[in-house]
Amino acid sequence: MKFHRGSIPYVGQVNLKVENLERSLAFYKEVIGFKVLSQTERAAQLTADGRTVLLSIEQPDDVIPHQGRTTGLYHFALLLPTRTDLAHIVQHFSRLQIELGASDHLVSEALYLSDPDGNGIEIYRDRAPSEWNWNNDQVEMTVDPLNFQDLLHGVEPQAWQALPADTVMGHIHLHVAELSKTEEFYVHGLGFDVVNRYGAQALFISTGKYHHHIGLNTWNGVGAPKPHDNSVGLKSFTIIYPSEAAREQAALNLKNIGASVVEDNGALATEDPSGNHILLLA
Repeated sequence: MKFHRGSIPYVGQVNLKVENLERSLAFYKEVIGFKVLSQTERAAQLTADGRTVLLSIEQPDDVIPHQGRTTGLYHFALLLPTRTDLAHIVQHFSRLQIELGASDHLVSEALYLSDPDGNGIEIYRDRAPSEWNWNNDQVEMTVDPLNFQDLLHGVEPQAWQALPADTVMGHIHLHVAELSKTEEFYVHGLGFDVVNRYGAQALFISTGKYHHHIGLNTWNGVGAPKPHDNSVGLKSFTIIYPSEAAREQAALNLKNIGASVVEDNGALATEDPSGNHILLLA
């Protein structure tokens, strides 16, 4: 988990809008295995370790269902500590008859599903960084079938209790309207590096030579519009910087490329060129 703490920027918390808070809470507790850290009538904060908020869910007034073909969330990704943890959650999903997608990305093994509102979720485990194949500054990733037989071999079935305490927000993957200005924003503004280009349709960016902290794609169409403010989907996500100085430098870099940065309850708030809302923390 060294890519999600300390000396490099990383994605910390994802904040979602949902249509029905109680329905979403039941899913995130019983299916995914989150614990509730705090809850109000309209919102809840969810945690794996009992201290750190990884996901918040909120039911806005006059909420409307998810809008297709817009910018916003493709998926958020929960990184499990071990391969055995991934096998155990596969067994859990199988018992619940949850419909899954799955891939072997060379750098990781991943499961894909959606919450009741259609918000995309990835749950994955990383291979050791020594197994990642780098070609200069580009990491090799692919979309191969996940070998479930190998994953589950020798893993004794057990009741799924909850997400492991060491679970972190591994990355976030976003729908964007285009890639040129988006790359400028995230690289020259926020300070990330492009570590993989998926043709002309997607970028994967990171810090500290992680395989990716953020994915960016135009799969909803070049020029895709922003969703309505009250639409189910992504409200915002946080990027954690290692120091106040690093955060202030990112804010200055953003202003230098013409991006807006404003204060928001102790955070610095900005939007990427596609309207995805980001909170910068230190």
